[in-house]
Amino acid sequence: MAKTDSLPFKLLYYFRAGWGLYFAFIFAAVNTLTVTYFLAIDNYPALKSIFPSFEMYILIMISIGLPLLTTLGYVHYRRSPAYSSETGVMIRANPYMRRTLINSELNVQMNIKMSQILMKISNNEDAKEEMSELKDIHDKINEFVNERKFSNNKDLDYLAKMKED
Repeated sequence: MAKTDSLPFKLLYYFRAGWGLYFAFIFAAVNTLTVTYFLAIDNYPALKSIFPSFEMYILIMISIGLPLLTTLGYVHYRRSPAYSSETGVMIRANPYMRRTLINSELNVQMNIKMSQILMKISNNEDAKEEMSELKDIHDKINEFVNERKFSNNKDLDYLAKMKED
């Protein structure tokens, strides 16, 4: 198995994040504004009357662009199926994300059953049936956890089963 905490790869990841999230974003915005103004607007008198200077062009583009792009980002994350589709692809592609999701689901199953048992015990009721169910859940989870590996498809199979239920 490959070493997962290799310093050069961590540094490469941080570099890519800095480049992609910050530098490339700012550079692309400045480049786009400069190119569109000096190659398109500056050469057409009708557009030049709307945008008399580069500074005015930037102010108008920012006043339109920021709200527009913020709205598009909101729609992407909250109102369209695009982000949930991306998340589904990431969960399938990244075994660590998949494992985290499945582990939390397994924890919820155990916690629900244990809270039922605690409520029965606190009410002085018999909890033998729930204890038996808890043991069954525990055994199934234990078997599943012992069989799954990052290299096999047990987590994907469980994820598909979760989706069906």
